Amino acid sequence: MKKIEIFTAGCPFCEPAVAMVKEMANPEDQIITYNLAKPCEAKSCIATAEKYGVERLPAIAVDGQLIGCCKNIGISKQDLVNAGIGA
Repeated sequence: MKKIEIFTAGCPFCEPAVAMVKEMANPEDQIITYNLAKPCEAKSCIATAEKYGVERLPAIAVDGQLIGCCKNIGISKQDLVNAGIGA
């Protein structure tokens, strides 16, 4: 059994990823979906996203590890400078 955590913004771009995970997961896998646009009361979902290093959505963690396609792809200041923003 795997623990699969899906981080979304509840938007149309996230829903296909959620559907794909649910389709591909084994029946015994635990799937938890966090909508960070409507965070849980205790904000533990945001703390979990920060702990895993989520920098873009959708993002998926399996057994406490962010999967490769979801790592370190956030927007950096250097990206903005390279695009001519703030110049």
